[in-house]
Amino acid sequence: MLNLNSIFAQQQQTALEFRKSTAKERIERIKRLVAAIEKNEADLVNAVYTDFRKPPQETTATEILSSLMDARHAIAHLPNWMKPRKVGTPAPLIGSRSYIHYEPKGVALIIAPWNYPIYLTLGPLIYALAAGCTAFVKPSELTPHTAAAISGTIAEAFPPQEVVCVEGGPETAQALLELPFNHIFFTGSPAVGKIVMQAAAKHLASVTLELGGKSPVVVDETADLQDAAQKIIWGKLINCGQTCIAPDYVLVHRQHQEALISQMKNVIEQFYNSDGKGIANSTCYARIVNARHFHRIDQLITDALDKGAQIAVGGNTIAQERFIEPTILKQVTPDMKIMQEEIFGPVLPVLAYDQLSKAIEWINGLAKPLALYIFSKKKEHINRILQETSAGGTCINDCIVHLVNNQLPFGGVNHSGIGKTHGFYGFEAFSNARAVLRQRVGFTSVKALYPPYSSKTHRMLQLMRRFFA
Repeated sequence: MLNLNSIFAQQQQTALEFRKSTAKERIERIKRLVAAIEKNEADLVNAVYTDFRKPPQETTATEILSSLMDARHAIAHLPNWMKPRKVGTPAPLIGSRSYIHYEPKGVALIIAPWNYPIYLTLGPLIYALAAGCTAFVKPSELTPHTAAAISGTIAEAFPPQEVVCVEGGPETAQALLELPFNHIFFTGSPAVGKIVMQAAAKHLASVTLELGGKSPVVVDETADLQDAAQKIIWGKLINCGQTCIAPDYVLVHRQHQEALISQMKNVIEQFYNSDGKGIANSTCYARIVNARHFHRIDQLITDALDKGAQIAVGGNTIAQERFIEPTILKQVTPDMKIMQEEIFGPVLPVLAYDQLSKAIEWINGLAKPLALYIFSKKKEHINRILQETSAGGTCINDCIVHLVNNQLPFGGVNHSGIGKTHGFYGFEAFSNARAVLRQRVGFTSVKALYPPYSSKTHRMLQLMRRFFA
């Protein structure tokens, strides 16, 4: 049994030492993590499969490679990220120099989710190490085999006074949140995000909250439907729809609704039933993580059907396997729970619109999403949607892949998250941007403003107002 208070005190001392760390020393720590990931890759992949039958190829692509890409990007760019960033100095402070010095925030807490249990644990850890922080890592108890594999991987790479993995359920998370961390990085639902933010407020800890929401897809009358169908179905069904930036619902121009549904049905068959043995027998299709989430999604479908929705594609389930067939719904209305909650599963409502303004009105009627996807060949439509809606990130004529670009910030807005990560933005999340102004000894440009105040002071203030304000 870990003594959390004791380890926290040790990490506080280590964090003071890490403030002095060089880029070379931080890179060495990231390389230790990379070596441990590569050594334990097979165990990590098998653990995820054991937890919810995620295809090994998906785990390799979305969990292992993504983590390694983040690590190698950080290794390549960290010396530049750590350099003092020069900024301009205004005329009233002539003679001085100003810059931003990035310093580690200190001891960080990373609370990870179950849906991408490796990447969403180790990705933030890479940026904490890059920033020079120590860290507590709390993987999800809903993927216990993966949590154990992650714990072993971290223990091979780091002593507890640098990084420690703490397994356990909500009571463990609650105990961790009582500690005075300097920064908390949480990935999960908006409801739990509020609890984390409330706990952080007790210690005035900064937070990065990666949440979720109902990420919409807009398919206008100019879109290439075959291209859109492939990309939407891939983005929706990877990880069995259990992706925070998965398309949650589709708004398609009415004249293309049936054609798009037909194209998406064909793509589902190509992706998951090419051998004709049935999607339930596909080795490329994951399962819902547990019985509770299976029944939650099943009830969303039942509620929609009871209120008039129609199944256009799929709809079959196998409860004992936690299998939900890729399902497309139409005739969906706002009063249905499926249009009020994040689905987080392989069910895709498709709604028709006649005017783009109505699609935009629908999007703006819900909380700001983590992602928004636009399929269009018309620049005017693309720009209008970008200008008249708000989202954490957007892909135009694709889904999900903006996550892969380490040059782009990733994160939500309001209900879908606070703060950004990936690349420099991940380093920045765990760093304090410290303002530094260096003045010459024996000189200051504001000396004329020193007391005692006089008419000369008044004239100086008037000149400053005239030329600088």
